[in-house]
Amino acid sequence: MKKTLSILIAFSGLASAQLTVEQKREDFRYLSGLYSKQYAPAAWKKTAFGFDLLDIRAWLERVEKTKDDLEFYEICVEFVAGLRDTHDAYSLTSDFLANLNFSVDLYDDKVLIDSINRVRLPERDYPFQIGDEVVSLDGKDVESLIREFSRYAPQGNPRSTRRMASARITVRPQSRMPHAHETGAAAAVVIRRQSGALESYSIPWIKTGTPIRVGPVPSPKGGVAPRLAAPGSAAQAIEEAMAELPDYMRPWVETQYSAVDEPYGVLGYGGRAPLFNLPANFVQRMGRVPADFFYSGTYEAEGLRIGYIRIPNYGTLSPVVLSQFESEIAFFQANTDGLVVDEMRNTGGFLCFGENVAARLIPYTFRATGYEYRATWQRVNAFYNALNSARLQSAEQWVIDLYEVLFKELQRAYPLNGGRTEAVPVCTPSLDRAPATDSAGRVIAYTKPILMLIDEFSTSTADSVPAMFQDARRGILFGWRSNGAGGTNTSFPGAAYSEGATGMTLGLMTRKEPIVTPDYPTAPYIENIGVRPGIEADFMTKENLLQRGKPFVDGFTAAIAQHIRDSR
Repeated sequence: MKKTLSILIAFSGLASAQLTVEQKREDFRYLSGLYSKQYAPAAWKKTAFGFDLLDIRAWLERVEKTKDDLEFYEICVEFVAGLRDTHDAYSLTSDFLANLNFSVDLYDDKVLIDSINRVRLPERDYPFQIGDEVVSLDGKDVESLIREFSRYAPQGNPRSTRRMASARITVRPQSRMPHAHETGAAAAVVIRRQSGALESYSIPWIKTGTPIRVGPVPSPKGGVAPRLAAPGSAAQAIEEAMAELPDYMRPWVETQYSAVDEPYGVLGYGGRAPLFNLPANFVQRMGRVPADFFYSGTYEAEGLRIGYIRIPNYGTLSPVVLSQFESEIAFFQANTDGLVVDEMRNTGGFLCFGENVAARLIPYTFRATGYEYRATWQRVNAFYNALNSARLQSAEQWVIDLYEVLFKELQRAYPLNGGRTEAVPVCTPSLDRAPATDSAGRVIAYTKPILMLIDEFSTSTADSVPAMFQDARRGILFGWRSNGAGGTNTSFPGAAYSEGATGMTLGLMTRKEPIVTPDYPTAPYIENIGVRPGIEADFMTKENLLQRGKPFVDGFTAAIAQHIRDSR
């Protein structure tokens, strides 16, 4: 009995171990050093927001005053969130999740319920409905919670940040919120019903996973690798893309990844099905079986036949998926008067998949998105070795030509102050991109009128595609300003002692011309600025929520019909 007790006491001592002040200082310096070396938008963030990555004195003072590891993690989270970069968030290796089993979002800038798990929250006990307003939780009004939770929801677009922060009110992952496990057994929620009546509920938190309560035993060790095999992560997507490619293609695949690995976001983020009900006469083609990557079909309106295709993400380089898209475009070319391309709540993915989609929507030469990369010696070396391997293995000429462009520009930029390249292509050797053609050289891109749907969660590669579409003057952008996640990204282990990981934007997307807006400095970037639609229409209204998007669908249908008539 004494032996067992002594073991328990010893284990308890290990479990309560905390990082020393010096270890926390070192880890924070390591984190900030990663950004000073790797982060492509550093100069842009200083210009746009006054955020200086190199000035960490005040941050270190705060680190030294932290009382435990979780408080230290909170500072790391806040530091990275200050970049206002969708691709960059500090996360913990925790699978813990606290969930109230209903979701909320901002509709008409109010926190409204937009889904309810009726298995967990049966209507007889919890009679609130979709469209009811959450007023407060545990005595805090929702606006205060949104301000507090914005650090856990960094986005390139302030409206996207507010929406993601509102989602954190009822779904709290410890991977992003270090103190998420400290929620009580139940939340006291005040809800305003659509009748105007205020009702109070005690709603249980459903908790899953294993929480991190303290940091690791503070002993010297190597850096902790990020969770590379996590479902939906960048690394998983890269490994899947590399499965059928030669090794010399790895730098190309890694360089073009541009997506959000956010498992706890807004409703339908990355989903294949549309956010809205399509018209009653819609005839569905794709999206019925798991093998269908896209959701597509046609419907009649104002005497016209309109095609519709939803692109949920760009998270693959599979030729099978591209072939699916190509087949649908061929059908739409032969059987429609105009086409609606939906990339709302698209989580991004591989830039070259996006560029290949653009080449099937734009039937003439257009300017592809360029990329300003942070030139590290590791990247210079990677492309030098890949170029030699490609030559030795008789790779296709476009691969060799592209690698020569990238290697030479990375080599040129490396010794420069800031070490960032000029805008370079990533999918073909030139920024001038020709439309897609068949084996006989015939253009197979869609030639009829197009309208593209975007919103504040058209993210990353889904920022890039509408930018190319708009710069080419191809058609109408309809909806809301895109996310502004304008870069390529990866992740790094956060430090040597603590076990966090951080996202990292390695390259900046650049457009054909500088963009003038009232809210940012004039620049050719997509980062933060986003892509602004020609026709602004807000999906995030209570009317759309309660009518399954009918006002929004009526709006874009009228717009594409008018565009078709104007094009004749």
